[in-house]
Amino acid sequence: MVGAAVHDRESSELASELIEEVCILQEIDPRGVVLHSDNGSPMRGATMLATLQRLGVAPSFSRPSVSNDNPFVESFFRTLKFCPGYPSGSFESLQAAREWVAVFVRWYNTEHLHSGINFVTPNQRHEGREDAIFARRRQVYATARQAHPERWSGSTRKWESVKEVRLNPEKCHANNAEKQAVA
Repeated sequence: MVGAAVHDRESSELASELIEEVCILQEIDPRGVVLHSDNGSPMRGATMLATLQRLGVAPSFSRPSVSNDNPFVESFFRTLKFCPGYPSGSFESLQAAREWVAVFVRWYNTEHLHSGINFVTPNQRHEGREDAIFARRRQVYATARQAHPERWSGSTRKWESVKEVRLNPEKCHANNAEKQAVA
């Protein structure tokens, strides 16, 4: 997660400030970035659209009444809502909400091992540390297999970088094969 903000209202101005802030803090060249969002008014507001255009960010919107257009965001919200410590009620204050979100973002980026990137944290991947982690894991598996070959019936887990991240890759490849067959 490259940026998050908690406010007491939704607004196009606040959303556009966050986008600009993230691009600066993360040193992201916004040209060519696609920002996928829902159809909410803050994301479609004139200030937000003008900011995206000025930065060179391409807007992309979910289709109306379709809640799962962006499966990555849906997966993220499931992680958020089912993480330990997710509040059962409302926050006592705006500051309490901001503090909880800050703790969650830190945990999500630095501690939570993501299955889609082969059980490393987003920070480990972003900082280029995943290859060293995978090399250590391969060594641990090789040592364990050599010490106790009877415990291994097949190959070991593939500890290597995931080059392309997709949710439901089988479904995606099936759809691509279908499209090619029709063409």
